[in-house]
Amino acid sequence: MQIAFHIGANCTDEDRLLKSILKNANTLLQQGIAVPGPGKYRKLIREAIQELDGERPATGARDVLLDAIVEDDNIARLVLSNDNFIAIPKRIFDHSVFYHQAEMKVRGLHQLFPQDDISLFLGLRNPASFLQDTAARAAVGSLSQYLGVLQPVELRWSDVIRRIKLAAPDTPLYVWCNEDTPLIWEELIRLQTGVSADTAITGQYDVLANIVSPAGMDMLGARLADVPADDIEARQHLVADVIEAYALPEKLEDSIDLPELDDDLVDAMSTAYEDDLEVIADMDGVDLILPFD
Repeated sequence: MQIAFHIGANCTDEDRLLKSILKNANTLLQQGIAVPGPGKYRKLIREAIQELDGERPATGARDVLLDAIVEDDNIARLVLSNDNFIAIPKRIFDHSVFYHQAEMKVRGLHQLFPQDDISLFLGLRNPASFLQDTAARAAVGSLSQYLGVLQPVELRWSDVIRRIKLAAPDTPLYVWCNEDTPLIWEELIRLQTGVSADTAITGQYDVLANIVSPAGMDMLGARLADVPADDIEARQHLVADVIEAYALPEKLEDSIDLPELDDDLVDAMSTAYEDDLEVIADMDGVDLILPFD
C-alpha cells in the first residue's frame, strides 16, 4: 500500500490541508484512495511507535493497525496527516535540538509499515513566526527556556530534513513553505492524494478565500473559465493576481511581538531562512514545492 503522511510542521497549515482533502473523500475513494478521519489513527500510531521503543513490532501488528484505520480492503493509497507527529509544541526543542525526535518517529513509522510505500510531506515556515506561535502553544515563559542553548538565528529546517533523510533515505520527502500555500494548495492536494491529473477536485482555493476579499474570489471565478483545466501553473499566476489586487493585509503579515525577537533578529532569521531553502532545494530525495516551478 502507498501511505502518504503529512507529518507537520507544527503551526503551519493547522489541518487545513487535511480538511481540503476530506472534501474530496468520496471522489478519492472511487480511485482506491482512503482519507480516514484523524481520530482513527493519530493516537493509535503515536502509541504504537512509543511502544516499539526501537524494537521490531509484533508479527501482524501492521495488519491490525490497518484494520483499525481503514475499513475497505481495496485501498491502494492511504492519506494520513498529523502536524504533531514529530513532536508536540512543548517538545520541539528537547535537548536543544530542533525536532529531537524526528529520526525516532520516522524510523518507528517505517517499522510499523515495513513493506509499504511511504512518502512524507512537511510544511515549513519562517523560523521567526514559527517560534512565535509554537512558544505560545507550548506556554513557555521565555525563548531561552524553550530553546535551551540553541539560539533563534541557528534554526535550520535543513537540519531537520537531513536527519529525516538519514532515518529514511529511500523515502520521498515533499516540503513547501507555508508562505506559498495560497499559490500551491491545489498541487499539495494532488500530490498527497495521488489523484489522477484529470480528476476534478474541490477545496483548492480554501487558503486563498481566507486571505482575500469576496471581490477577489469573484474575480477568480470570472477568470477561471479562461484557464485550461490541465494548466496548474496558469492557475497559480491567476491566484497571484488575485492576491496582489484583493489581499487582506492583516491576513498576510505575521506580527512578531516576542520581546526576544527584535527587528534585527527577525531580519537575520528571515535571511537565514531564504538561504536555507536553497540548501533544501539541492538535497537528494527532497522535493521542494515552489510556485511557478
